[in-house]
Amino acid sequence: MWALLVLIGAASVSAHLQDLSYDGQKVFRVIPQNDEQVEILNFLARIMEVDFWQPDSVTLVRPKMQVDFRVEAEKSFKVEDLLKESGMEYQVLIDNLQAALDAQFDSKARAASHSYEKYNNWDTIAAWTADIAAQNPDLVSRSVIGETYEGRPMYLLKMGKSGPNKKAIFMDCGFHAREWISPAFCQWFVKEAVETYGKDTVMTTLLDKLDFYVLPVVNIDGYIYTWTNDRMWRKTRSKNAGSICIGTDPNRNFDAGWCTAGASKSPCAATYCGSAPESEKETKALADFIREHLSTIKAYLTIHSYSQLLLFPYSYTYDLPSNYQELNAIARAASKELASLYNTKYTYGPGATTIYPAAGGSDDWAYDQGIKYSFTFELRDTGRYGFLLPESQIKPTCEETLLAVKYIANYVLEHLY
Repeated sequence: MWALLVLIGAASVSAHLQDLSYDGQKVFRVIPQNDEQVEILNFLARIMEVDFWQPDSVTLVRPKMQVDFRVEAEKSFKVEDLLKESGMEYQVLIDNLQAALDAQFDSKARAASHSYEKYNNWDTIAAWTADIAAQNPDLVSRSVIGETYEGRPMYLLKMGKSGPNKKAIFMDCGFHAREWISPAFCQWFVKEAVETYGKDTVMTTLLDKLDFYVLPVVNIDGYIYTWTNDRMWRKTRSKNAGSICIGTDPNRNFDAGWCTAGASKSPCAATYCGSAPESEKETKALADFIREHLSTIKAYLTIHSYSQLLLFPYSYTYDLPSNYQELNAIARAASKELASLYNTKYTYGPGATTIYPAAGGSDDWAYDQGIKYSFTFELRDTGRYGFLLPESQIKPTCEETLLAVKYIANYVLEHLY
């Protein structure tokens, strides 16, 4: 078996092509049963490029854990042989990644304009932020909270009826570039707010009594790159001193147990923590805004994908937050609300114990700033499509997620501190 591994390694590690084709690339799901099988996956990752989807780094793999990873076309047969030979349980989740990529755009609406039921590129989203504010001046305003590494403005939408000393909820989407369903949800949330204000009693009360700050895409440069160059890109697009590898994982870049568990010091790693906390312009802009509004922001919601989870602190330590019982009860009730529509099952709990330890996340950081209601959503699905959720699932995903977000927001409104 090890001879086979060396053989796979010999052909490796090819430089990233600018014009990537995903033809024949496969996504495997394996469940290593013991330490030896975990070591085989570690060895595989050392000798060739393996893109870990779940968990997001081989260092987090443990026995009995479900592991999803992508391999290049020319390696996939050898990898399959290796898995068979090692006796590891496996299945091929996606047989041809290019076909899955093409199938994302399965929605019938393919107009050039903005649509809530399809994936919109950054230019379309940016124009939409201006339009939605212009069309709803008494409910929505747009500001710029900073700029990205490549110099793009980071647009923030503020939603709510104007009123004295209102408290607020902050929500962001698009931390990881390839998680396209995430920005889709932020857009959907804004649409629902403006369309149902005055009709839906819960939404009307929420907007009368609270403000919502919505950052539709955090990692704009990375998101654009997934449209133009590499659909599977995750990180920011900043240059790293002394390395040819580009980008930092923005959700490992916050000052919350920074660069300890579940984060990498290697600029080439998908979970690279950056040169220092808030080294990325995007994370610094977000953190600065929250720090400036700490007296009013009472909840923090960050939207990711995939795996159908509702997580709360902590991820950088196994310690439980002081209001663990309360957060757990909110997550349980919100998950139940979410499931009430399409019976989509979510797992909930503290990040470290529910999935795996990961330091430097925005949710832990916000919580440690004193925002006691801090949650991370991992939206659909559980791996059938992974990051390539078809557009036909945008509407149901957003509809059910909205129920959970409204539940949390309403809870926060009733328990202001």
